Amino acid sequence: MTLSPIHILGKDGGGSLKNTLSVSSIHNRSLGPDCISEDMNNPRILITGALGQLGSGLAKMLRAKFGPENVIMSDINKAPKHILEAGPFVYADIMDLKGLKEIVVNYEVDWLIHFGALLSAIGEANVPLAMKINIEGVHNILEVAKQYNLKCLIPSTIGAFGPDSPRALTPDLTIQRPRTIYGVSKVHAELMGEYYHHKYGLDFRSLRYPGVISADTKPGGGTTDYAVEIFHDAIKTGKFQCFLKPDTRLPMMYVKDTLRSTVKFLRVPSDQLTMRTYNVTAMSFTPAELAEEVRKFMPNLEVTYRIDPVKQAIADQWPQVLDDSRARADWGWQHQYDLSTMCQAMFAKLKPDRVLFETNYYRVY
Repeated sequence: MTLSPIHILGKDGGGSLKNTLSVSSIHNRSLGPDCISEDMNNPRILITGALGQLGSGLAKMLRAKFGPENVIMSDINKAPKHILEAGPFVYADIMDLKGLKEIVVNYEVDWLIHFGALLSAIGEANVPLAMKINIEGVHNILEVAKQYNLKCLIPSTIGAFGPDSPRALTPDLTIQRPRTIYGVSKVHAELMGEYYHHKYGLDFRSLRYPGVISADTKPGGGTTDYAVEIFHDAIKTGKFQCFLKPDTRLPMMYVKDTLRSTVKFLRVPSDQLTMRTYNVTAMSFTPAELAEEVRKFMPNLEVTYRIDPVKQAIADQWPQVLDDSRARADWGWQHQYDLSTMCQAMFAKLKPDRVLFETNYYRVY
């Protein structure tokens, strides 16, 4: 049988030699539904919502381990030039079940990582859209993963907890009952994934991320995004207006730790996991504590507070400190960044001269 090449969206709008993959040159696997089998040493990975905060960074890390052509980024938005040049990128709408199946078959996908979602504050402003993307979209992802026997990661979040959850050292298994559509949809994804695991044997996995801090992407409207905005505003204007109260404590992670935890979790053998959804975290701090740390680099930073009632109400329902002891015990999770080293890393990315000037011991890495 002759196999035509698959054309990836190319940097010139077409399929150049660099941006063309031949199915026959990838693996000698059987084609067709239910015949895709994972090569643990060289899995082919599809990332949905890959142009968001975590997708491009995770793709870069996975490509370093498994090769550029084995990680397919996808999104409904147009990719910038550097993304197109780095490896395969395709248009993928998670509401299009047939389209998702075509991508999985054509690219012989083994792992499906689903990042496509509306964030907390945005979801509250458009509940019907959040239900469509965060719930119906997850159904499509799970169905595709089940049909083609894929390892499936659907990340969750601290938003999956609610006001009845214990806020100090919130454990993996506890009362959740969130009161935002974002949180409800995440609990739904966790439970549906576990159902598919027990009912169909699907290798479903989920990590409950805390607030993620990154210099690589702009804030996306989330409740913890103040912790990213402060760095940009400090450098740009020397002034920052926070939308949360100064004593609002929330769990956080620097993006490199978030990505490391994800890759490590994906590579753990399924029989080593004692649960399908784990908490992961690195630190917890308040806006006032973060501002104090940022002033070590920008001493003249002015911080004011104008509370957003919607975001504050959301934050007041979330954990203050996550208990991720099960992740550390079951698969060896360990964070590398605390508040101080996270700030150093952020300024190293956004304003290296400030880091080298203010901290003689620190070097950009």
